[in-house]
Amino acid sequence: MIELLVVIAIIAILAALLFPVFARAKAAAKQSNCVSNLKQIGTSISLYMGDNDDVFPHALDASDKFSPNIWDAQPEFRARIASMPLLQDVLQPYLKNREVFRCPADSGAFVLDNHLFDPFPAQPSMFAYYGNSYFFRTEIAFRAFSQTGFQLPANVNVLFDGAGHWHSSERAIRPDDQNNFQEAFRLLRNYRYTTLFGDFHVKSLTRDGIDAAWATPL
Repeated sequence: MIELLVVIAIIAILAALLFPVFARAKAAAKQSNCVSNLKQIGTSISLYMGDNDDVFPHALDASDKFSPNIWDAQPEFRARIASMPLLQDVLQPYLKNREVFRCPADSGAFVLDNHLFDPFPAQPSMFAYYGNSYFFRTEIAFRAFSQTGFQLPANVNVLFDGAGHWHSSERAIRPDDQNNFQEAFRLLRNYRYTTLFGDFHVKSLTRDGIDAAWATPL
């Protein structure tokens, strides 16, 4: 009996040591898959641009279409949203596989990271709910930018994870977190975003990194 208990204890210790390693390996695999997805989407955008005078797709993402209030400060842009297609639909002829728009770590969201506490239901995943795990810097479409039109293409975020908790160890921010701003911002600071840039390279960014990309003028 003592020997059996010792064996069980050893197995428990080994399991405690190995499970975090397996969890990290699984997370890394999802991250790599997400990078691959965005690279493929970047290639499809490039092909689209080749057929359309080097201009980025005149399209939007789910946050624009289903939370158009985020554009209230720019009514000329908001007025165009109703007539614009979703990015994944515009790029479909160049990809022919909608699964590319699904981040394997996509576990949904409750609010928009960039518009804290604005409800954005996306369960069980953003892809399942809206058909795309990624958000588009739609100002690029509204202003009909070409790649050569960017001042700093390597610094401009074009497409990125719809929520930053997918590639972090933190939970998703919820609407009721507005009662505890300190906790909400602590969560946010630990988020990471897989991001496609204007020169079509892909990189994982911290929250500070994605904020810096947003701050980069087009």
